[in-house]
Amino acid sequence: MATTAIDRTRRMLSLITYLRERPGARVDEVARAFGISEAELISDLGVLPMCGTSFRGGDLLDIDTDGEHIWWHNAEAVASGAGQPLRLAADEATAVLVAARAVATLPGLRDGDRDALLRATAKLEAAAGESATASSRLNVTFEAEGGVFADVDRAITERRRLRIRYYSPGRDQLTDREIDPIRLFAVGHTYVEAWCRRSEARRTFRLDRVARIEMLDVPSDPPPLEPRDLSEGLVQPAPTDPEVVIEVGPGGRWVAEYYPYEEAEELPDGGLRVTLRTPDPATLRRLALRLGGDGRIISPPELAEAAREAARAALAEYERMP
Repeated sequence: MATTAIDRTRRMLSLITYLRERPGARVDEVARAFGISEAELISDLGVLPMCGTSFRGGDLLDIDTDGEHIWWHNAEAVASGAGQPLRLAADEATAVLVAARAVATLPGLRDGDRDALLRATAKLEAAAGESATASSRLNVTFEAEGGVFADVDRAITERRRLRIRYYSPGRDQLTDREIDPIRLFAVGHTYVEAWCRRSEARRTFRLDRVARIEMLDVPSDPPPLEPRDLSEGLVQPAPTDPEVVIEVGPGGRWVAEYYPYEEAEELPDGGLRVTLRTPDPATLRRLALRLGGDGRIISPPELAEAAREAARAALAEYERMP
């Protein structure tokens, strides 16, 4: 399967930890450990020296290779923060303060966490000085996801079952479920991994798709499960999943950056023919609508026709609008 930019970013973050623990590591051994070619590894090593805690020379990763071994010359300095102390610019301090105050207002936040956050905010305000003045004039209110997060977090802490009304975009419908929450995690969006009592299986729910949530006076009792490995991303297609082919123009090339794919063929107009696998091809109808004139589904033909029908229905709704 081809590697996306997101996959490469994850790999390079892991590579930093790997190289710190193995000074002078051999190029062939590192490439084998990460399942990539030596040429791909050398390409990654060409990017890492442009990364660091700041753009000052001493804070950038000093990594090089002679083609056989990899040397990291300032690993200890970067790890220990021996460079200049981190300083926030005025806009950065404002953003942190506004976010901290907003989080402190979340319903369901544990008292101890709220107190710790308010103490940290007060210290940051004192350190920011005049930079903190602008932040006091700004206010952010979290929408539904913030309240859902707080309820799920509380349910996990108190080991209680939840009743949710959840929107499934693939089927374009709302369903009522009772779930035993296991953990919260973020991969682009925020999700709760839970045992779904409706399907009697592990399921993952995106918090911004929860239309209603209720905490029940029933103990949460999920079966013992190993946490899912998310190192390769949330969506990990299997070789047996149905194959879908999408053609995109230059304005739709971003699809190859966000969707794991098996093949991406360059097209004469600057676009791509992307081949991918998904356990539920129907979910890609929304992708087709989002692409609009920048892309279309080629196969399977029944999915292509479903996408066209969804587009026609959407246009009909627009025409009926006053």
